[in-house]
Amino acid sequence: MAKTGPIRVLIVDDSALMRKLLKDMIGASEDVEIVGMAHDGTQALELVAKLHPDVVTLDVEMPGRSGLEILPELLALWPVPVLMISSLTQEGAETTLAALAMGAVDYLPKPTSHQLSQMRAASDLIVSKVKAAAKCRVMRQRSASRPLATALVPATGVAVSSVTAVSPPRMKPTTGGLARQALCVVVGISTGGPQALDQVLPLLRPPLPPLVVVQHMPGTFTGVFAKRLARICAVPVLEAEDGMRLVPDQILIAPGGKQLSLSGHPPLVKVVLKDDPPVSGHRPSVDVLFRSASQSFGAGVVGLIMTGMGRDGVDGCKAILAAGGTTYGQDEATSVVYGMNKAAFLESAITRQFGLTEFPDLIRALTSGS
Repeated sequence: MAKTGPIRVLIVDDSALMRKLLKDMIGASEDVEIVGMAHDGTQALELVAKLHPDVVTLDVEMPGRSGLEILPELLALWPVPVLMISSLTQEGAETTLAALAMGAVDYLPKPTSHQLSQMRAASDLIVSKVKAAAKCRVMRQRSASRPLATALVPATGVAVSSVTAVSPPRMKPTTGGLARQALCVVVGISTGGPQALDQVLPLLRPPLPPLVVVQHMPGTFTGVFAKRLARICAVPVLEAEDGMRLVPDQILIAPGGKQLSLSGHPPLVKVVLKDDPPVSGHRPSVDVLFRSASQSFGAGVVGLIMTGMGRDGVDGCKAILAAGGTTYGQDEATSVVYGMNKAAFLESAITRQFGLTEFPDLIRALTSGS
């Protein structure tokens, strides 16, 4: 049964000023109700158990038990969408990314004391993030070191249990099975992405085609994100730089605040970074990457569109299909937000859907071309 009534929010922050500021901004929406405020981690756990809120905003840095420390216990107590309140610094990025990998669904920037006016001006964004969080599916943490359960892959290379053919209206006929051997794999992902990628990328092993990822994330986060993944992956993971050449057995993460496109044709395809305006509401944009990949690799490109809000990547998937390439969309059951991938499904922009646990088998099949 769909939820009715306002979204019930619990605010957790050690600063009385920040609690009041968040209460004033979030509570100004008639669709949202502030049901409680906690000043530390212990009180937060007590109020979560008592109030069962729809969304929790959780300060990363608090005296005593920090937001990061209580997050696993909070989610075990009540699997609620959590928005981390974080500073957009390298230290803040590392902590926030750890929280997102643990199951927090998103984050909000925490200003310094002299930036409070800017946070007031961003109240619409904060309210929209709270409303979006209320629609998120909470995924429990899974350690990257623990193998995901995978289905058997038959000769077609398609995992029968979760990679299923889709046939929405206007879907072009396919030849069945997977695409020919991929020359490049491009991935578009947003809300829920850090947790998803933290689970599946460490399971990839060489040989792999070049893999380029657009994860919607600010520039202060993407470099830290790439380094975090590099520590747990079996292949190099790097934040992409202008002029960098695409090579096999390497994963590139698009830097936040830049538009990343690809230029050239195999075997010499390079990264191009520009300060162009947002496309589909984002910089980097999945659409920009996917369109350029279709021009560089033609039928040899495979696009994967995964969990996230909005419709960035839909037009890019269509460009890949028009060039003879193949597209896949993460399914609803394993997505934190069935948004970008849902839009691609409804607009016939994907060839097949896949479950998150089938990601490694899918990449392996695309590598072999089976």
